[in-house]
Amino acid sequence: MNSPIIALAALLLIGLTLPAAAQNPPQRRPAPRTRVEVNPAPRLLYRRCNYWYEIQHRPSGTVLFPAQHCWWVRG
Repeated sequence: MNSPIIALAALLLIGLTLPAAAQNPPQRRPAPRTRVEVNPAPRLLYRRCNYWYEIQHRPSGTVLFPAQHCWWVRG
């Protein structure tokens, strides 16, 4: 006697939920991302450097200190 009531309640529950799910609008897909390529111009100038160590006399004593000299060169 309880099984027809349970079956009827289940059918009623399914019938109430299906139309609500069917009324949802279709999901929109996001637009594809635009691809931007950047091609930089060739380097016209670049830096060339020389590095060395030099002795510096300071009040605390003589120290070996790094030094450099850089200049711009056409590419």
